[in-house]
Amino acid sequence: MQGEKLSIKTIVAIGIGAAVFVILGRFVSLPTGVPNTTIETSYAFLALMAVLFGPVAGALIGLIGHALKDLIMYGSPWWSWVIVSALVGLFIGLSSNKIKIDEGEFGVKKIVLFNIVQVVAQAVGWFLIAPTLDILIYAEPANKVYLQGLVAGIANMITVGVIGTLLLFGYAKTRSKSGSLEKE
Repeated sequence: MQGEKLSIKTIVAIGIGAAVFVILGRFVSLPTGVPNTTIETSYAFLALMAVLFGPVAGALIGLIGHALKDLIMYGSPWWSWVIVSALVGLFIGLSSNKIKIDEGEFGVKKIVLFNIVQVVAQAVGWFLIAPTLDILIYAEPANKVYLQGLVAGIANMITVGVIGTLLLFGYAKTRSKSGSLEKE
């Protein structure tokens, strides 16, 4: 990977992806009843972009998008959760080489793989890393932040599992299946 540069296409995808993450996080999220914790459609979009453009793009879209959203909505980024958004994008992006969505197939095996990866990434991120960083960085009470992490993690798993899977399925349908073109 040494000397490897990001393509212009990937850089543009990061910029657009971060902007869409902000817009979805700002305008297409629902309150959960737990303070400062919402059901976010932005993570389904993050998952799509991470699978399409890989782990670096996924991490940067999560990092930049979440930091900007927090800056706009709250006046400053909440770094513990921004870091987890980057990690979720990174780890979902690592599955892109196995899922190979550009081949035009997103069948049961790939759907299961995608959802195992996203659930594990989000469980580790939201159930463990985010609350622990909240305690270490912001001295937040443990019971509060672990509840927030649990609710956010479950909500994100469901939105990515449903909306993210549908987005990837729809995208795969727009691609030609590898080996599907025949010479007449």
